[in-house]
Amino acid sequence: MAVTEADVVEALRPVEDPELHRSIVDLGMVKGVAIDGGVAAVRIALTVAGCPLRAEIQNRVAGAVVALDGIDRVDLDFTVMTDDERAAVREMLHGDPASTAGTHQGHGHAEGREIPFADPSSTTRVLLIASGKGGVGKSSLTANLSVALAQRGHKVAVVDADVWGFSIPRMLGVEHAPVVIDQMLVPPESYGVRCISMGFFVEEEQPVIWRGPMLHKALEQFLTDVFWDDPDFLLVDLPPGTGDIALSLAQFLPRAELYVVTTPQPAAQRVAQRAAYMGQKVNLEVKGVIENMAWFTGDDGKRYEIFGSGGGAELAERLEVPLVGQVPLMIPMREGSDAGRPIMAVDPESEASQAIAAIAQTIDLELAPTRRYNPGLKLLG
Repeated sequence: MAVTEADVVEALRPVEDPELHRSIVDLGMVKGVAIDGGVAAVRIALTVAGCPLRAEIQNRVAGAVVALDGIDRVDLDFTVMTDDERAAVREMLHGDPASTAGTHQGHGHAEGREIPFADPSSTTRVLLIASGKGGVGKSSLTANLSVALAQRGHKVAVVDADVWGFSIPRMLGVEHAPVVIDQMLVPPESYGVRCISMGFFVEEEQPVIWRGPMLHKALEQFLTDVFWDDPDFLLVDLPPGTGDIALSLAQFLPRAELYVVTTPQPAAQRVAQRAAYMGQKVNLEVKGVIENMAWFTGDDGKRYEIFGSGGGAELAERLEVPLVGQVPLMIPMREGSDAGRPIMAVDPESEASQAIAAIAQTIDLELAPTRRYNPGLKLLG
């Protein structure tokens, strides 16, 4: 039997847009099919002009159609969606911002749209990765932990809320900025992790000179205007310390879990303690401590505790939370972060990767919430 246009459309139904993770047929991207002997001519409407993943879409479409018996060649023609078509895609995926207008008061409300992760029905676990001071490897740990959770089969997203020291896109090797579809931001993906960062919106060399309200609004947009697509985990890389951003996120994400990163150094863990106490003061649950740069293993196989020892365990004990894990200091981990090749992805058997994989497993399984938070169960300290 000869291949029909309907056969080609059905063959394209399983083909997903690589950024939106939805069928190109359901998204309305297939604009025309014509059969002439063994040649199928297919017209595809890209969501935006200059779509960064056009080549990937081309490969997926051609592969699906040429697999049909009787089709020898696929002629692909690209066009771009109209504004109305983009609006329809945004509404299908993200709803209508005007219809969910809220006030700017109370937990989890933003101007225009409610924050999905604040909704009690949300199944996304929000992990706030905090530190008292800079230089403890918090962002590198966040990037590698996100990859480790993705390797466990989860849908993972990262908000780079370190607006002054943004580095997550570089560490994950993200190669293009978010695509904007009718005011909906589609976050780029790398190593199975989607991310959004201030780094996409300012030049890397330029300082971010913003006051609290502007930062508050930017974070709000990161949480509401981005098509996150219900991830299993949303990791938030906080700036060091206890300033405006941490307080805003506590308001936006009242169900978040706080993990405090420190080094073994007593001075670092004393400062990290402040970040934990800040979390407790704004009713965020401090779930655990992660000790980074715990030791360096030399070529002789011996462990050298360059930054001392015991800081992480001591902090965990003081906060009455588990020490979730200890990550050794490794030059390839630092090099991988600088080059956009996370050690978790490029060398999963390394000592640091195994430590991070163990932390991901502990967070995923042992520290998973067993029930909804009930303030009545909170113990008095």
